[in-house]
Amino acid sequence: MAGKREFLCHNRGQLRGCLGVPKMSPVHFMIDGQAGLNQNTGATTMKKLTLTLCAMTALVSAAYAGTTMSSGKEMKQAVEQTPCPEWYADNEWNVGISGVYAPTANEYREDTYLGVDHAWGGAIDAKYFFRRYFGVGIQGFGLSLNRNENDDFGGFDDDDDSDFAGGIVGTFTLRYPIPCTRFAPYAWVGGGYTFGGDDRSGIFSDDDDDFDFTDDDDEDGRLMAQYGAGFEVRFTQRIGLTNDVSFNHVEGGENDFFQVRTGLNFAF
Repeated sequence: MAGKREFLCHNRGQLRGCLGVPKMSPVHFMIDGQAGLNQNTGATTMKKLTLTLCAMTALVSAAYAGTTMSSGKEMKQAVEQTPCPEWYADNEWNVGISGVYAPTANEYREDTYLGVDHAWGGAIDAKYFFRRYFGVGIQGFGLSLNRNENDDFGGFDDDDDSDFAGGIVGTFTLRYPIPCTRFAPYAWVGGGYTFGGDDRSGIFSDDDDDFDFTDDDDEDGRLMAQYGAGFEVRFTQRIGLTNDVSFNHVEGGENDFFQVRTGLNFAF
């Protein structure tokens, strides 16, 4: 009967009514086994959850760090790749107007062409830059000559309308626009023709009592060469301020003079 009860209890799950059931009965074994399985499953679940959280944290951290580094790199590249504004074009027309101050290279009593100590006037330039650094052009200038103010005792003039001198010069210009600036130094050489001078026939000198009379039958037109240098500063890509000085070598002796110019340049 005991074995039968035990069997019945085992099959019916009636633990309280069974007598003589050993401590390690199948019921206890099953209960204890189920509890251990539940504990192991819970521990495993916790481990998986912990590992999952750690992995997610690592991924989020890596993604954030990668985004930050990528953003910084992109910003750096954007700064490095930002081009400087181009103030001077590779191909452009330039038209300039300027005021001129023209002192003679010799003292006015020795000068045989302009016949003055200095003169004032204006100039206009037209250039075409077929490359950023090279241009060809033409220059015209005019000078107002006041010879009477230099003669202490007056003088003789064979042309009452000759108080003006001018010239036309063809030029070749070398220009260097400094990168990322508005500043461009330049230099040029040119050759041409000047007219309006050499009309003075004689003057009194206050240095001695001699009367110096010069008779020159040559025409007042002379060949000339010009050498100059200066710089331009662009206010915009179309308008700039120019400043330059040139040496003008006129055919014949003691005829040379300078031109100091300041003006505006218009680029197209």
